[in-house]
Amino acid sequence: MDAIIDLLQQNALMPRADMARLLDMELVEVESAIAKLEAEGVILGYQAIINREKWDTEKVTAIIEVKITPERDGGFDRIAARIAKFEEVQSCYLVSGGYDLLIVVEAPNLRNAAAFVAQKLSTIDAVQATATHFRLKTYKENGAFHQFDSAPERLSVSP
Repeated sequence: MDAIIDLLQQNALMPRADMARLLDMELVEVESAIAKLEAEGVILGYQAIINREKWDTEKVTAIIEVKITPERDGGFDRIAARIAKFEEVQSCYLVSGGYDLLIVVEAPNLRNAAAFVAQKLSTIDAVQATATHFRLKTYKENGAFHQFDSAPERLSVSP
């Protein structure tokens, strides 16, 4: 199963027959294993990795560190689940370090991202502090390198 997951993470569009050949399995075995992984909730979905330099460049991605006060008997889970339900939140992680949650937010523009933090996130009683970082450029995402035109080399200056 690990090998199937590895191949799906590399390229979820790989034909199942190619997977079977690479893994020395029968096609029906591969298809059955994938169906089982999907049914068990191991595979939650499939997504395309988008080069934002070439598509949808107006959207803003914010990475927000959130310090929260854990709830008695609920810990971080209920608060994290509440935050994760906001439509702007793409990802939400419990992390170690100076902050408790790391959330990834996508908004149409900077103003909307700021409004999310000010009007939705910061108004939650358990939220103590936030630190917002904006994605400026992507070099690698989910294992995929983004291709960029290399900067022209500077010409040497001679006296």
